[in-house]
Amino acid sequence: MLNILIVEDEQAIANLIYVSLSDEGYRCTCAFDGKQGADLIEKESFDLILLDIMLPEIDGYELLEYVKPLGTPVIFITAKGAVNDRIKGLKLGADDYLVKPFQIGELSARVEAVLRRYGKSEKRLAVSDVLINTESRNVTKNGRPVELTVKEFDLLVELVRNKNVALYRDRLYERVWGEPFTGETRTLDTHIQRLRKKLDWEERITTVFRIGYRLEG
Repeated sequence: MLNILIVEDEQAIANLIYVSLSDEGYRCTCAFDGKQGADLIEKESFDLILLDIMLPEIDGYELLEYVKPLGTPVIFITAKGAVNDRIKGLKLGADDYLVKPFQIGELSARVEAVLRRYGKSEKRLAVSDVLINTESRNVTKNGRPVELTVKEFDLLVELVRNKNVALYRDRLYERVWGEPFTGETRTLDTHIQRLRKKLDWEERITTVFRIGYRLEG
């Protein structure tokens, strides 16, 4: 299980991130100021750090300097959305930069992208009572195996990794089938219907009018 440190002084935001990423199968730890974050980094190894900039005790820029020699990837999460702030954060060595307010689905996608870049992509994904092992390509629901075809599995992983994000039909088709989308939706729609039935997710995989599909978290 990958270990993520959340350094965020706004407790409501920290808790939202903690719950959302924990539901996806990550082990999360929260620090509510820069000093507490530094203490945790000194004691424990993390696969990724989500770091606010405007923190009590030690700000995010200073903490990033402390983290850089460790080689741990960092995503800045901050209300400082000016272009100059983004440039400064990225030049200092942050791997990504997310401006508040943000959608939790976008955060999840960025976390997955950075971890994948570092070769730390999560091999186990979880949504409620469904567990997915991307290495063995096994899926269980309430501990019982769910038999999926190759494309059904790939489609499920794509939906889970973009939970709560409306995905366009053409993007889903091209990512799962690996070929250009011609506008014919029968194949994709059929696979979505099968996933809904096999996982009992009729209400969880929703149709987004004129766009495509969304997995509700």
